[in-house]
Amino acid sequence: MSRLFISGLTNIETTLAIPQFPLAYSPVHYPFHGIHSTVSGVGINLALALHQLGHQVSLHTLTGADLAGEHVIATLQAAGLSVDGIHASLSATAQSVILYDPEGRRQIHVDLKECQQQSLPERAAAALRHAELALLCNINFSRPLLSEAKRYCVPVACDVHVLWNVDDDYNRDFMAQADILFCSDEGLNGREPADMLRELASRYGNALLVMGCGSRGALLYERASGTFHHAQAHVPRGIHSTVGAGDALFSAFIDGWLRHRDPRRALDEATWFAGWKIGAIGAAEGFPTREQWQALSGM
Repeated sequence: MSRLFISGLTNIETTLAIPQFPLAYSPVHYPFHGIHSTVSGVGINLALALHQLGHQVSLHTLTGADLAGEHVIATLQAAGLSVDGIHASLSATAQSVILYDPEGRRQIHVDLKECQQQSLPERAAAALRHAELALLCNINFSRPLLSEAKRYCVPVACDVHVLWNVDDDYNRDFMAQADILFCSDEGLNGREPADMLRELASRYGNALLVMGCGSRGALLYERASGTFHHAQAHVPRGIHSTVGAGDALFSAFIDGWLRHRDPRRALDEATWFAGWKIGAIGAAEGFPTREQWQALSGM
């Protein structure tokens, strides 16, 4: 399969099951079996999913030289992933706390530590040169790699997640360099998904754009033809938590696009992959095997 370069966040993720949003105040709660911790972060989620689907993954990320960082190393090694790109330069490994309700809605709190002030070492750019595709997550230490990828003619895929407007200062670099651009509909504020995707493509020239729309599925825009394709959402084993659904959709779309270069088919398949994944709790857990995925989607 393909050689993929991934630069993105690693954190220790703790999920907390709550009865509803908003959460009523009480000095103590006892959510038996409702607190769960695992190694996660967008970079980790993409790496684990795409490695499981058979791709050769080179993950580059920042951690702390702490117990949590050791847990990251052990988790990746157990999954059969290389840890050569794990750079323990932070004072502590990033952490997240995610609240989720019985309907699967989630609220994410992320402590990035010094991730936004540090850079990856030069050897990360050297590794990028040999990739067939660079998945550069929208965190500051990925930003210098955008120009490196273009310099070496490596296509770029980015997910900017919740996007409030097409001129977003923080995400502009990522949007401008992405050949494949993903985002979420959670920041639309009443705008039509199609209008936002068309405007993004006009502004930044992305070849393929996908907007995740939660229970309404996902919408693809192909700039060359100016056409849209809607893929329905699927929940083959119900919803436990939607955390990580977007990362799963992104990973599966990339897998399909690399295999057969048909973006519509890739998105149709990806919604099944993400739909199966949300039957699990953690963002880095619950990915179907390729055999399970094939049985679901008929791929």
